[in-house]
Amino acid sequence: MAQAHQKVRGRQGLRGRLRRATGAWLPRAGKLDAGEVVLKQRRVFILPTRAGLGFAVLLAVLLIGSINYALGLGFGLTFLALACALVDMVATYRNLAHLALQQGRVAPAFAGQEVQFELQVFNRTRLARYAVRADFSDVAEPRHVADIAPGTHAILTLSVPTLQRGWLAPARVKLSTHFPLGLFNAWSYWRPAARALVYPRPEAGAPGLPLGGGSGSSLRAAGHDDFAGVRNYQAGDSPRQLAWRQIARLDPSIGGALVSKHFEGGGGDELVLDFDTLPATLDLELRLSRLTRWVLEAESRALPYAFRLGTLRLPAALGAAHQAACLRALALHGLDEGIGEAA
Repeated sequence: MAQAHQKVRGRQGLRGRLRRATGAWLPRAGKLDAGEVVLKQRRVFILPTRAGLGFAVLLAVLLIGSINYALGLGFGLTFLALACALVDMVATYRNLAHLALQQGRVAPAFAGQEVQFELQVFNRTRLARYAVRADFSDVAEPRHVADIAPGTHAILTLSVPTLQRGWLAPARVKLSTHFPLGLFNAWSYWRPAARALVYPRPEAGAPGLPLGGGSGSSLRAAGHDDFAGVRNYQAGDSPRQLAWRQIARLDPSIGGALVSKHFEGGGGDELVLDFDTLPATLDLELRLSRLTRWVLEAESRALPYAFRLGTLRLPAALGAAHQAACLRALALHGLDEGIGEAA
């Protein structure tokens, strides 16, 4: 009985030693890389490419022929080619080793668009790096190639398509190189501790803003007392009525047009975007898409708006911060992780 216990303890001890030994040089699976990551020796892997395997077969044929026919020049050529292959292996490894990786900016996007993840690659050594390829590991052929001079850095923008709202965590990033001769492939993996927020897709052909307290009534009578927002330019509008600040933000090459200031003739209900006032027969995602469209439209028309979604109550406001708060609440509504963050 005691011998059986000793054998079990011995197996457990051996497993523990193997786990510690391999963990000392293998990166933990699933671990996110936060902060700066330097591609040291244990993070860079290298194997021959197809061309490298073909070159090895050629060297074997040359060596066998030189042995059979006792060719001195054949031996010299074989070992010279082998030396070149070994130098290429070292150069390929050095082209990737000791690069520093940092996570860049991650901008939110709408469902259906592509999220842009920035990867900053720093070369703080005296060795120039050429043809460093980077992309997500699930992409067959890397789409980004960079040459990095000594003491400089490169910014690579990796894009991921989106299908639904919520948080999007990217796949691990693979950096690789075949430089200089293409006989070897050196690569390394980097899993950024970053995620992007995906907003709901704005509804196409959504009804107009619920002006008048959310009842869907038409615009209040126009006057010249209170500024209420902007609207498209109409023939006969005075040049003094043009909203020059909004016009300056619009690019005519992408469909920008003149807009005029819109005034209200007196008091009235504020613009309220309330999720509960939408028809209950609509699908949840469609209601969120409609509110997203209304938030964007109210911002483009410079109409202050209040926002209500579940327990979240935001007073009437305008601006990038207010828009981001509303879109964030819409993106995380009903998601397990977003309930506490949106409130």
